[in-house]
Amino acid sequence: MAEGTFVGPSLVLEPLTEKNLPVVLAIRREDVSEDFVDSPAALWKLTRYGAEHGCAGQTFAIMLGEACVGVLLLGEAIPWATDPPEMAGEPFYRLMGFVMDRRYRNRGLGGQALEKAIQRVYQTFGIRPIALGVHRDNRDAERFYLRHGFVKTSAMEGEDFYFLRYPAKRL
Repeated sequence: MAEGTFVGPSLVLEPLTEKNLPVVLAIRREDVSEDFVDSPAALWKLTRYGAEHGCAGQTFAIMLGEACVGVLLLGEAIPWATDPPEMAGEPFYRLMGFVMDRRYRNRGLGGQALEKAIQRVYQTFGIRPIALGVHRDNRDAERFYLRHGFVKTSAMEGEDFYFLRYPAKRL
């Protein structure tokens, strides 16, 4: 087993609701710049917007026992002018935010949460490619997403490079 790999109770992805919002807002992420990833409060606003507009997708509170260890928003992409050309006219999901509590990083939990969230969204809403932005200076996130099957593109939205992940196969 790799050093730093987590062994213990499995992660549970709970839909983000007003009930569990307080524990999500308490995530320790003060070492992660708002330039790198939106705050949990901002992700809550995006979650509400998506629900009000009928967008496919989900925001998850990532739970490990009673502890909230992260939050992840993966939803239907509303087209932006800066989207990579290969996404034009193709429905896809956008990973709008993903942050793990600093006390739970580097244990393999982030990778588990990402893969569980992708599978849950695929099962619920269908399989589509996924796009996300990584700030040009966020090397840790770049390495993480490359390890999880994303490909870095030359397309940018502000200071963020687009990363794309295509499904291995259509179900």
